[in-house]
Amino acid sequence: MVKPLHAHFKKHDVICKQGTDVTHAIFLVKGSAKLYIEGLNNRNIILYLLKPPAYIGLLCFFDNPEYSYSVSALEESEVCFIELDLVKKLYMENHDLLLNLNKAFGKSVTAIMKKIISLNQKQIRGRFAENLIYLSQINDNHVFNLNLTRKEVGEMIAISEENAVRLFTEFSNENIISVKGRDIEILDMPLLKKISEVG
Repeated sequence: MVKPLHAHFKKHDVICKQGTDVTHAIFLVKGSAKLYIEGLNNRNIILYLLKPPAYIGLLCFFDNPEYSYSVSALEESEVCFIELDLVKKLYMENHDLLLNLNKAFGKSVTAIMKKIISLNQKQIRGRFAENLIYLSQINDNHVFNLNLTRKEVGEMIAISEENAVRLFTEFSNENIISVKGRDIEILDMPLLKKISEVG
C-alpha cells in the first residue's frame, strides 16, 4: 500500500493553489490554514479557516480536476498527502471513511452557504460581528489570539483592510470587544450576536 507523504509548511506557505491539478487528498495534521478564492486584482475572499483534524481539498476530490480555491498556512503547519486514487478506492470500500468524508464535505458546503448568505444579506457591522463569533467558536474561547492580519480579517467578510481596522476600533470603543495587539476578548457576546442577527 502507498504510504502517505508528510510535509511541513511555514506561515504563509501555499498548501494548494487555485487552478492547479488535484493529485492528492490533503489532511491538516497540525497548525491552521485558510481556504480562499483568489479574486481579480489580488482581492481574495476567505471562505473559512481550517484547524486539525481537517480535510483540505475535499470539494475537489471527485469532480473538479483543478483546485477552485487556494489554501495557505496561517502558522507552522503539517499536512499529510494521500494519493487521490487510493482515497477513492478506500472511499468505496471503507464505510467509516465514507461517512467521515461525507460529514466533512457537508460541513464545508454548509460553511460556504453561510458565507454566501452573510456576504449578500448583511451590512458590514453584521458581517464583522458574525466573523468575531466564528473566530471565538473555532478557538473555543471568548479570548483568543488572532493569527490573521487585518487584511485577512477583511478578506473574510469582503471589506477593505481600512474598514476592518475601523470596525475593530468601533467595537472596542463600544466595549463589545477588547483588543490588545493580536489578543481579542469578546466582552459582550449577547450584543455581538444581536448585531450579527440584525445584520
